Amino acid sequence: MWTDLLLQGAMILLTIFMFLAMHDIPKKIFTKIRYRNRADFQSKRHFVLGAQLLAQARSSKSRSSTTSLAKQAESEADKAISLDPKDAAAYILKALALDLQGFKTSALDSLDVALSPLAAKSLTDKERGDALFKRAELKMAMNRRGSRVDSAIDDLTKAVELSGDNVKALCLLGECYEKKKMKAEAKAAFEEALKVEPSSNVARTALDRLGS
Repeated sequence: MWTDLLLQGAMILLTIFMFLAMHDIPKKIFTKIRYRNRADFQSKRHFVLGAQLLAQARSSKSRSSTTSLAKQAESEADKAISLDPKDAAAYILKALALDLQGFKTSALDSLDVALSPLAAKSLTDKERGDALFKRAELKMAMNRRGSRVDSAIDDLTKAVELSGDNVKALCLLGECYEKKKMKAEAKAAFEEALKVEPSSNVARTALDRLGS
């Protein structure tokens, strides 16, 4: 009985292997994996190059040079995105490069993609917190009619939850609460910032202003 079962099992496995071989499936799977690995490597290479260009753009003292380097960084980010559309880091790099060029609306759009459920999975909590802070910062920079404050507060609250030592996020959160005339909440945010970084002039000045 056991011999018959073993023979039947062997025949089934043999049939499966023959089917796979006939349809060239192992080769297709290997090719797919190899292509994915190659694409991932190329994507990371473009990202690193873009990050280097962005750093150069930020340190440049010439406005024209800054713009040119930022544009090149944006191009490298686009190449990385085309190879790995689910990698949030490339979208964040693109957003930073666009912001440096003065294209805040486009930068905000890129951060929205980076923080979308599918892409955000590739970020650590700290990275997601930093991205949320940057998005809030952009929203406040574009906040001409006061319509983006609540949205910025939502982002900053999440950023602080993900990374409690983000002093910039805490200070910007305090500023947002100030704009909403929420003095108690603003003071709490600035006080928390001072706990994390006692030398923070922004937090200390704000507390003096609020009468702490």
